[in-house]
Amino acid sequence: MQEVSVSVRKLDLSFAAVTVLHQLDLDVYDGEFLVLLGSSGCGKSTLLNCIAGLLDATDGQIFIKGKNVTWAEPSERGIGMVFQSYALYPQMSVEGNLSFGLKNARVPKAEIEKRVARAAQVLQIEPLLKRKPGALSGGQRQRVAIGRALVRDVDVFLFDEPLSNLDAKLRADLRVELKRLHNQLQNTMIYVTHDQIEAMTLADRIAIMKGGSIQQLGSPDEIYNRPMNKYVADFIGSPAMNFLEGKLDNGVIHVGEHAFPMAGYDFVDANATGDVWLGIRPEHIATGNSTSSAAFQTTVEVDIVEPTGADTLVLANLAGSPFRVRMDGQARVRPGENLVIGINPASASVFDRHSEQRL
Repeated sequence: MQEVSVSVRKLDLSFAAVTVLHQLDLDVYDGEFLVLLGSSGCGKSTLLNCIAGLLDATDGQIFIKGKNVTWAEPSERGIGMVFQSYALYPQMSVEGNLSFGLKNARVPKAEIEKRVARAAQVLQIEPLLKRKPGALSGGQRQRVAIGRALVRDVDVFLFDEPLSNLDAKLRADLRVELKRLHNQLQNTMIYVTHDQIEAMTLADRIAIMKGGSIQQLGSPDEIYNRPMNKYVADFIGSPAMNFLEGKLDNGVIHVGEHAFPMAGYDFVDANATGDVWLGIRPEHIATGNSTSSAAFQTTVEVDIVEPTGADTLVLANLAGSPFRVRMDGQARVRPGENLVIGINPASASVFDRHSEQRL
């Protein structure tokens, strides 16, 4: 059984009459990379700030390494935090920024030098130690900000959207560096982001949040393939999952004049019936010769074509609803053409229309 590094129990946080977090429970395992994912205002950064001690919880408890730190100061929690803004001291060199907190904590000089050298080596910023932040690129500054947390030599690292201020290429490069850093250090890391690509590529597990509560907690594979509700299914995936309104009866979903046989779909409740959402990811839709083995086949008219290089996204219409299909980047398809598509039920998701929970 894995050891729990950070434990949150029945956490509430309110600002006056506004409840931000409600009865939230979360266990983060030792050495795990956990990502808190959600749209703006879902409570992910608030939860991180509560764990860090930057916000006082209204109710509930927080444990780090088995110690109750609910009312402990941030400096007493054994955490290192990296913020969205670099928050570096402009008048100090990189070396000065890395060592400043350690000097204030009266760490011996030899130990400071050792920790700074180790952090600089791990983050590959050794040639930058004598420069000031103004002479660094955005990516280099963020490495220094990460290094400032790294030198604290703590068990738990907290990241609050550290890559959101960077351009797309630099963000992708630093994502790889963060993954490499975690593989090397094996520390517990909790990472906040609204970017699903960051979440899917970095996380051991993802906690998808909405309205101050966790909608689903699982591996990237679990969340992508078996979303627990319609919100999670819609949030994960780019382009987003297609949803068709239908009625489930005797293992068949009727959508307008179309009938989708669901033999092979793993129902949570084998006897489920009634109004449903049928969810199908654009990348799970077969086209061309591969449609012959699909349980459901039909023809749609192409409305818009979006070439993206590696893929071609096609927007069509199925049973009166917008319907996206992801095809190979070399696919030759034009607006107005008919496109034969195929769908297999095993790759679909079915949600109750009223509760929006997975069936």
